[in-house]
Amino acid sequence: MSCSCSNSCKVPDKIKTWQMVEPGKLELKEIPVPELGDNDVLVEVAGCGVCHTDLGYFYDGVPTVSKPPLTLGHEISGKIVAAGKNKGNMIGKEVIIPAVMPCNQCEICKSGRGNRCLFQKMPGNSIGIYGGFSSHIPVPADDLCIVTERKLPLEKIAVIADAVTTPYQAAMRANIQKGDRVVVIGATGGVGTYMVQVAKALGAASVVGMARSVEKLARIKQYGCDFTINIKDKTFKDIKEELKNYCKENKLPHNYGWKIFEVTGTKFGQELGLELLSFVGKLVLVGYGMHKIEYMFSKVMAFDAEIIGTWGCLPKYYNNVLKMVNEGKIVMEPFVDVRPMSKIKEAFEDAHSGKILQRIILKPDF
Repeated sequence: MSCSCSNSCKVPDKIKTWQMVEPGKLELKEIPVPELGDNDVLVEVAGCGVCHTDLGYFYDGVPTVSKPPLTLGHEISGKIVAAGKNKGNMIGKEVIIPAVMPCNQCEICKSGRGNRCLFQKMPGNSIGIYGGFSSHIPVPADDLCIVTERKLPLEKIAVIADAVTTPYQAAMRANIQKGDRVVVIGATGGVGTYMVQVAKALGAASVVGMARSVEKLARIKQYGCDFTINIKDKTFKDIKEELKNYCKENKLPHNYGWKIFEVTGTKFGQELGLELLSFVGKLVLVGYGMHKIEYMFSKVMAFDAEIIGTWGCLPKYYNNVLKMVNEGKIVMEPFVDVRPMSKIKEAFEDAHSGKILQRIILKPDF
């Protein structure tokens, strides 16, 4: 492990971290800096986003691959301060760490589907005890997104690691084309806000956002939604009727060709997606939930429709997304809230409440 950039890179003796010692309990700890493999690097964390996946691990006991105690956090940006012998030329570079890093060797990876590699590494889940709510994190170097240009502070682009790139991967799976018609269920959440923007940036002609907050729906109309539907306390029939009326007013077909992105992972959201799926349409499942749903799958056959799962994002897409952010095609500033990492417990509580408008990013202040 080495550093060659003088005082600009400081290699710590210990990693300071907020460790989940058990679900629902965080403690401030110091953990070892591991011996880096030949192709590994040590990243000084600039910022780490609080994702709903983290909250699932913490509050709901959703199992992680590595068992507690471990540090959560997988939306990470930072600077490389040390490297294994094959990666010394990366020291000093700013990076975004992909939320899932494939092995790049297995059959799935070679088929081009490495975002779902069965041997992938995910910070805060499957890299041993190491995660992003720390001063530093050791990670494989090969799939890091090197930040050569940025228009925002380094800590703010941390959420590109998941909240922004996951929608981009979903859009690639759906093959969004110029002129497409898109519905985003959960359009105002930490991922949904970017799903809307990605769809619009890729050329979708009509983007309909669905969610439960009047305030948040009003905001997302400024960032890519052509029409919004408040789904709170409404039946599927009510929601479908609103969409149908919008289509009628704008001379759009309501019953074929829509690409539907379900981002909430809730039972209601997924059932709504299935209700909206129609002829030659696509339903892309972006959000995760633990429930079971009953559905007559012969409809999919009769509609000649598709139901698609999507997971994470291929590292090769990260530079595309960063470029879209730098060009202003994807706007992040109104949707992030940077807080000191020492306030992690309050940040988890606020994020878990669902009442805040921004995605929280924690900036190390150990």
